[in-house]
Amino acid sequence: MELKDKVAIVTGSGRGIGKAIALALAREGARVVVAARTLTEINAVAKEIEAVGTAAFPVRTDVSQEFDVNMLVSKTVQKFGAIDILINNAGVGTFAKVVDLAASEFDKMVRVNMRGVFLCARAVVPHMVQKNSGDIVNIASLAGRNAFVGGAAYCATKWGLIGFSRCLMLEVRTHNIRVITVCPGSVDTGFGGERDSLAPRSSGDIPRAEDIARVVVDAVRMPRNVMVSEMDVRPTNPKP
Repeated sequence: MELKDKVAIVTGSGRGIGKAIALALAREGARVVVAARTLTEINAVAKEIEAVGTAAFPVRTDVSQEFDVNMLVSKTVQKFGAIDILINNAGVGTFAKVVDLAASEFDKMVRVNMRGVFLCARAVVPHMVQKNSGDIVNIASLAGRNAFVGGAAYCATKWGLIGFSRCLMLEVRTHNIRVITVCPGSVDTGFGGERDSLAPRSSGDIPRAEDIARVVVDAVRMPRNVMVSEMDVRPTNPKP
C-alpha cells in the first residue's frame, strides 16, 4: 500500500521510537502529526519531517488527558481532513520492585501506557469507520509477554495493552480497520531498565529505533486484505 499523502498521528514522537516512526512515515510520503508533551521536541521533529519534503503538524499532547486527545484528533481532521494511521507509541516506564514502587509511578504508567491508547483509539476509530479504512498500530513490548524482577507494573500495562489490542482488532476489522501490535524487546534508545532486563545490551546487537520504525512501516504497507496482528521484535543473534 502506498503511503503518499496518508495522514498519520504518531504519539510520543518527540524522541526515540516515536520520532523514528514519524520520520520513516514521512519518507514514504505520509503527512505526519507529531504529538508529544514537549513542544520543543515536536517542533524540532516537525522541521526534520518538512526537510524530507512532506507536511508535518506538531500538536502538544498528553495522551493521558481526554481533552488533549480530543483536541489532537479534532485539529488533525481540521488540518488534513482525515486520519488514516494512528501510531500509539507514547509510553513511560519506572522499574522497581513492587514494595519499592510509588503508587504515583504505578498510576502514571497506567494512565499513559493503557488509558492513553484507549483514549486515542476511541477518538480516532469513528473517523476510520466513516472512511471504511484505517490502521492502528500499538507499540507494546516483550514485557507484555515476559515477567522480570522490577517490571511488575510496567509488564502489567503492556500485558493489558496487548489484551486491549486483541479486542479492538475484533471490533473494528469489519470496517476494514487493521489493529497491529508491535512488541519490541530491548531497543537501543536508552529507555531505561527494561532494556537491561529483556535482552543483552552489547552495542550493535539490539535493534535501533529505526529498525522498529521499519517494521511499523512495512506492516502498514501490507496489502489491505492482509493484517499482521501481532509482531515480536528481538535481536537476531544477541551477544552476552
